[in-house]
Amino acid sequence: MSNLFTGKSASAPPDFDNTPDAPEMPRSPPYQYPSMGFRETDITAIIETAVSAMNELIELLHVKDPLWNTSPSDGRSTLHRDTYDKLYPKPNHFKSPNARMESSKDSAEVAMAADQLVEVFLNPNKWKDMFPTIITKVKTFEIIDTSATICNGSIHLMYEKMHVLSPLVAPREFFFIRFIQHTAPATWVVVDVSYDFIKHLQDNPSRSWKLPSGCMIQDKSNGKSFVTWIEHVEVDDKSLTHRLYRDVVNYAYGAKRWITTLQRMCDRLTCSMGIATSPRHELEGVINSVEGRRNLMRLSHRMVRSLSEILSMSDRLDFSHLSELNNTGVRISVRISRGTGLPNGLIVSAATSVSLPFSNQELFDFLNDETRRPQWDVLSAGNPVNAIARISTGTDPGNCIAIMQPFVPNENLLMLQESSIDSLGASLVYAPIDLPAITSVVNGEDTERIQILPSGYLISNAGNKPDKGINGSSTSGSLLTIAFQLLTSYITKSQPLNMESVATVHSLISSTVQRIKVALGCPDSD
Repeated sequence: MSNLFTGKSASAPPDFDNTPDAPEMPRSPPYQYPSMGFRETDITAIIETAVSAMNELIELLHVKDPLWNTSPSDGRSTLHRDTYDKLYPKPNHFKSPNARMESSKDSAEVAMAADQLVEVFLNPNKWKDMFPTIITKVKTFEIIDTSATICNGSIHLMYEKMHVLSPLVAPREFFFIRFIQHTAPATWVVVDVSYDFIKHLQDNPSRSWKLPSGCMIQDKSNGKSFVTWIEHVEVDDKSLTHRLYRDVVNYAYGAKRWITTLQRMCDRLTCSMGIATSPRHELEGVINSVEGRRNLMRLSHRMVRSLSEILSMSDRLDFSHLSELNNTGVRISVRISRGTGLPNGLIVSAATSVSLPFSNQELFDFLNDETRRPQWDVLSAGNPVNAIARISTGTDPGNCIAIMQPFVPNENLLMLQESSIDSLGASLVYAPIDLPAITSVVNGEDTERIQILPSGYLISNAGNKPDKGINGSSTSGSLLTIAFQLLTSYITKSQPLNMESVATVHSLISSTVQRIKVALGCPDSD
């Protein structure tokens, strides 16, 4: 199969290739946003809020005791609430008895220069691309010129919607101020703080409020940066989060997830630019050019982002009465697709989440093992698959993009798959794709025109009491989310949903869950 594809020059380089040399303060992107018509008093209040938030965040970044508590069990850092309230007194934003505070702090070295990272925070498209499994929507409403003030930095008024892990986890929305300041040589601080600057644009009151949060970026002068991240929010979403994820949600959106995702995506970008050395597990000869590899990575990135975006299922239909899987049911969402990159027609998305007594690594190794795929992949009809090419996306052998060839009569049908694993969880996302489409991608043609409809698996820590893993070792277990998407017809959404399609996708998920449990010797119980 080594001569399936031929490589030729690709078109556009990655987004970060054209990042300017390190300036004192990277310029805001040259986008023109419609003015929101703020009065001078409004601008003054926004600037004062931004400066106050920046001052608080810098103090939180540098002070340890008595502001921060470190858990002896998992090493997580959280704010000491009484000490914080004394130093930074402010009223609670939510009056509900279910409202709660979440705080976290984490730090790590990442494979990207500081000025390039700052550019990511300034550019909403790059910001979303850097965190495709966290951010589902982002928008910059206005950039405030601070050149005539004592405020030395860039102030953006923004909106973002975040969602992680499962439809059983409530998404979070923030309208916030982002303030970026060059605070010291080779050091930048980015602060985000919620602000009600566009109440009239909010369909429903947000259940999330961001207190001064953000990160400090310190350049290491070797193409890398050291990033310290703080997340501090007030939320009122307990009633929207399923009990399966109650123990997880307190840190599902925490600083460690942002840092871990940033590390993984920077490593991925390094691989796409050909900077990292290819590990031995990579198969050579199928994709012959760096440009072809890079283009395939773009398509796979869009595939992962697409699956993440549908998991919140904002227009979902619950059919939990059909059967219960760990009392979570199957969430089903229906939408009409008319845009590029997706097949046109009625798409049914379905997902469920289950708790399993195995570690993230054990579940990931099982799902990522080609020889065991027929045990769980209903769509493979029991036939094995073979990877004809792999592209590394990180130092862990499990972090890679693969072109899979099913052993089925249709030789033109392939499968694009991206797998990844880190300290917080793992994922395996895949989609069928035909040979001509793959060939066009590795030859440098526009990936946005390729129609792709992904399905996949997301694994996360369960955060509950330990169970026995596959090898008898103690593990807290894992939460597995299974998501499928099917193109059912070309009818309009105004027509009634065909219950046969619902039953089909429901059966597909139920059967997959049972196959996984049987293959792993897992008892069929909650």
